[in-house]
Amino acid sequence: MTAFGAVGGRVDAVLLDVDDTLVDTKGAFATALAAVAQAHLPGDVDHASVLDHWRADPAGHYRAYTRGETDHRTQRRLRADLLHRTFGGAPVGEDSFDAWDELFWGTFERSWQPFDDAVPCVDALRSAGVRVGVVTNAAVALQERKLAAVGIDLPVLVGLDTLGYGKPHPDVFVEGARRLGSAPERTAYVGDEPTIDARAAHDAGLVGVWVDRPGARRADEHAVDADALRSAGMVVVTGLGEVPPALGL
Repeated sequence: MTAFGAVGGRVDAVLLDVDDTLVDTKGAFATALAAVAQAHLPGDVDHASVLDHWRADPAGHYRAYTRGETDHRTQRRLRADLLHRTFGGAPVGEDSFDAWDELFWGTFERSWQPFDDAVPCVDALRSAGVRVGVVTNAAVALQERKLAAVGIDLPVLVGLDTLGYGKPHPDVFVEGARRLGSAPERTAYVGDEPTIDARAAHDAGLVGVWVDRPGARRADEHAVDADALRSAGMVVVTGLGEVPPALGL
């Protein structure tokens, strides 16, 4: 059976995640957190551990934001404070957060870069005649700015501010398909997280595609069984270049 066989035909549309799927957000975070560590954390701090902590969101502050339970500034300040407390920095309160965030976010934005396979994948999908758009767990305006900065021409169809909540809620994926004019079962969703992206899209009735880039898994994803996901009807690829052929395009 082909990777696409579970839905019995070709897709009409493909929805793509942005962060760590099209854009190397992990790399941008690494640069931003290195600047934070140099300014605020002990000199012997392990930068890889700092990055893993930020991406893993151990207290669930970013996940609370994606559920519509808190605002963007609050979740980031709480994450910054937890990061400092974990690695020996001073607490980050309301009085010190703006300066912290100017360093972190300014460095982060200047470090945005696309993955080398992002534009070729989008071009290949369009050449195959499928509609393409973005569904993301960040604000629409932010992701539009990010994609423009890295030279990726895609419409951001659904962001966290579209419905007031984000992935893994099934409404988010279904709304993305609707905005592309495609039925969910004939729409693929491509993202870098096995649960929030591939499995959630699959459970919402789309074709879930996990981009399992070598060395890119978050700390809580190391034990994920890619073969088990395939057996459950999802598509697993190691880069965006594999997406069109994996979908039979």
